Amino acid sequence: MAKGARITRKIAENLAIQALGFMAADPERLGAFLAATGIGPEMIRRAAAEPSFLAGVLDYVVADEPLLIAVAEHAELGPQDIEHAQAVLGGRPWRREVP
Repeated sequence: MAKGARITRKIAENLAIQALGFMAADPERLGAFLAATGIGPEMIRRAAAEPSFLAGVLDYVVADEPLLIAVAEHAELGPQDIEHAQAVLGGRPWRREVP
């Protein structure tokens, strides 16, 4: 993603779907996600159509730093881009941390 690029709601939803696909490719990661969310594997496809579920996916990813880094690398983004997408979906203002 280009530096300073704006993450729209649609882009944030696509990033959440990409993160979900990344977790689904690893049975251990998927199992941990399903256990944390309380949904069954048969419900994922339907749930992924809900913006609140996609926000929850990014909440889960951002809460686990190693997972956040892995998802960001998989998406060829920085972790801050995933955090920005989380803020967009969660309705929270995003503030970039400047060192």
